[in-house]
Amino acid sequence: MNFYNIFSYCFLIISFIGCAQKAESELSYLDQEPPTLAPKIFAPGLISRKDLYEFGSVFNADATEFYYGVNVKEKSEIWYATLEENHWSEPRALLPDEKYGHNDPFLSPDEQRLYFISKRSGDGLSEKDDHDIWYVERTEVGWSQPINAGPNINSDKNEYYISFTRSGTMYFSSNIKEENRNDFDIYYSRNVNESFQKPVALGDSVNTSAYEADVFVDPDESYIIFCASRREGMGQGDLYISFKNADGTWTKSQNMGSPINTASHELCPFVSGDGKYLFYTSNEDIYWVDADIIDQYRNRTK
Repeated sequence: MNFYNIFSYCFLIISFIGCAQKAESELSYLDQEPPTLAPKIFAPGLISRKDLYEFGSVFNADATEFYYGVNVKEKSEIWYATLEENHWSEPRALLPDEKYGHNDPFLSPDEQRLYFISKRSGDGLSEKDDHDIWYVERTEVGWSQPINAGPNINSDKNEYYISFTRSGTMYFSSNIKEENRNDFDIYYSRNVNESFQKPVALGDSVNTSAYEADVFVDPDESYIIFCASRREGMGQGDLYISFKNADGTWTKSQNMGSPINTASHELCPFVSGDGKYLFYTSNEDIYWVDADIIDQYRNRTK
């Protein structure tokens, strides 16, 4: 290889690295000024509005699609905005339906499915008494009709809030034990050959006789953040965090405390695909904070 070829080869590598770094640095979270370690309302006036209750938010990996739940006239809807020609679209409803509500959106690891929860029935005519997990698939003409996630995931009780590891394991919550009305626990289901396996409940370092739900799992399964309502909590519901040990067990969950938790209700955690920002709902708005705050809790387990 002569000098010219070596120079060209090195230039291509440097250009590729530079473009990758540029692409990552230019992810546009609805053109909002990034937060610090002090949480702040996300996209006030555009997403977080005074006249609406917003929750359950999720970006795709490239931060070009944003999905979130909204309570509209006592019915939940999934709204979304997309980055189109360097401009963000106005939020609009994804699955408008006069009969059924939909919320808690979350993308599958390959982003070809959008999962959510709903009380819709299989026949599309009646309404169930409990929430099931559903999904829609991307097609050439948009999203498909809703598809039920199946009996290995759903029961005759409530299944809430979906999150995925990189390998496709689904984390979610359910009150299938129903020892009391609010006894929700966190479960996971491995995906084997495109089929979800029988769910397994997490141990007592995470699940208690109280309410544990709204779980976000790190794609590498190194930590989970979830909402819990416990006696020692700061408000109606707090965010807790637990880290996975080398032996596969989970550390005793810890309350994330101030400035995350308040006397209000904190729920619906999500960490962006680049690992930079933690999103969650508080006081009926979506907040975000620098995800470096997670290291503060990790250090407390050492």
